Amino acid sequence: MSASPQATLIGGHGFVGRHLQTALTQAGWHYRVCGKNDPIPQQEDLGHVFYCAGLTANFRQHPFATVEAHVSLLSQVLQCCTFTSLTYLSSTRVYSGAESTRENATLHVRSDVPGDLYNLSKLMGESLCLASQRPVRIVRLSNVYGTQMPAQNFLAEILRESAKTGRVLFRSARQSQKDYISVQDVVRYLPLIALNGSQSIYNLASGSNMTHASIAGFLEAQGVGCEFIADAPVLTFPVIDTCKLFTEFGVAQHGLEKDLPALFSFYHEES
Repeated sequence: MSASPQATLIGGHGFVGRHLQTALTQAGWHYRVCGKNDPIPQQEDLGHVFYCAGLTANFRQHPFATVEAHVSLLSQVLQCCTFTSLTYLSSTRVYSGAESTRENATLHVRSDVPGDLYNLSKLMGESLCLASQRPVRIVRLSNVYGTQMPAQNFLAEILRESAKTGRVLFRSARQSQKDYISVQDVVRYLPLIALNGSQSIYNLASGSNMTHASIAGFLEAQGVGCEFIADAPVLTFPVIDTCKLFTEFGVAQHGLEKDLPALFSFYHEES
């Protein structure tokens, strides 16, 4: 009988990390969680490291903390720690302005664009992983949804707003669109990638976009009033190439269109 896999979750108290803990427990893994201020053991084998540390919506207000989480702490782990594998959670935001969303696409960033700090720091983390010549894999996550989403999350904001007021004001245009991936799919794929992934970089996304108009249509069918600010910006994310992920590990089992009713109920009961 083989021993249970061992894991260490760095930044494991965040949205993805909490759900990953549940998934690992159900799968019989043994794991430890290193939170924001917890020391990372350097004298012990960390097993399979899931590097979940990072900032998202508030990175503009905390640029130094963003670089610390995405690069500096990662550098310490890569240099000083013993592990079987390390899976670094990056983002599909890095494809902004790119002509392709394949994992080997040429990416475009500018140091004088404030919003690019996030992409630059994630790409530096990715590059550091690959240059380390350690057993690493990079997972570029799209927009993750599920229960207990962070307060600044777009879906969480509109679902909580609909629950509290019965109305939602969209601050970006109807034709805005994103790729959404269920956190349940994310935490199913991550252990598979850590144990069996054959590629250095994977896009972890649904592979299709959903428009704000479609989300508003669902909410209106539930009796929620929806309004879009006049001349609101169009925020369009490219469709993410998921060929590598789906070929190796199968297609995603969830989808936002199918999951919206349950999410709507959860956030209305929560309020």
